[in-house]
Amino acid sequence: MKPTLLVLAAGMGSRYGGVKQIDAVGLNDETLLDFAVYDAMQGGFGKVVFIIRKDIEKDFRERLFDRVARNFDAEYVFQEKTSLLSEAQTEKISNRKKPWGTIHAVLCAEDAIKTPFAVINADDYYGRQGFITMAEYLSKQENNGTEHAMIGYELGKTMSLNGSVSRGICLVKDGYLEKMQEHTKISYENDKIVSDFEGKKINFEPETVVSMNFFGFTKEVFVTFNEFWEKFISEKLESEKDECLLPNGANKIVELNRGKIRVFTSSEKWFGMTYPEDRALVKSELAAKIQQGYYPEQLWQK
Repeated sequence: MKPTLLVLAAGMGSRYGGVKQIDAVGLNDETLLDFAVYDAMQGGFGKVVFIIRKDIEKDFRERLFDRVARNFDAEYVFQEKTSLLSEAQTEKISNRKKPWGTIHAVLCAEDAIKTPFAVINADDYYGRQGFITMAEYLSKQENNGTEHAMIGYELGKTMSLNGSVSRGICLVKDGYLEKMQEHTKISYENDKIVSDFEGKKINFEPETVVSMNFFGFTKEVFVTFNEFWEKFISEKLESEKDECLLPNGANKIVELNRGKIRVFTSSEKWFGMTYPEDRALVKSELAAKIQQGYYPEQLWQK
């Protein structure tokens, strides 16, 4: 049973200033996401499900989805502010400014997921080996299993020179996740890696293992995630910006002894589309990989 790839592509791109999920960066106008899906297909995944917003559907199909779907089993689902909410709850969110976060996004795709699945962001480069490792692991799991996984990265290899990044700081013991905490403002300060966390400055070493939302789950995870979401929305319904985040939900699995999360650490150097200034670097990195033969010049068959 080949696993499914679930792609979080409904974000607002507030720091980037546009719909970065479908911004062209390849030699033939491919998006960064094209390369991730290609790597997943090569790595052993059998299907991809994209989570998008309705307002980008037309552009999403024209600039990404249709060509992927001609080459790979693909579908998409919608994440909207009103998704999963009752009528009574919907009436109370008029001040809501953005989507509800990555746990909410994953739950929006629950009905489309039929196998163990991996989750990735749409705007990060993860490297093919991570997909190979994850597909091999997930293909051995049952839908009701409690053994999950994540690909961890070295913090120093995931930093942007153009601003702060969000990363899940991980505590790993004997190859398994013990605890994860989301830090949303990690940046360089005088060659040091510093997190501005709840009003305090915390220094981290470059080798610190972090999550970039590359997780692997069985379908059993939806039980915990639904509970986590229901508690969140009962407390934060009228919030303008609070988000229900995947690293915190994954941490809850461990905290409640609902399962284990195996940590595979990648040495891949990250690049991604967090800020407009990142685009030039992403284009040059991908062009170099094509030059080296890592990717073909024509990624997909027309």
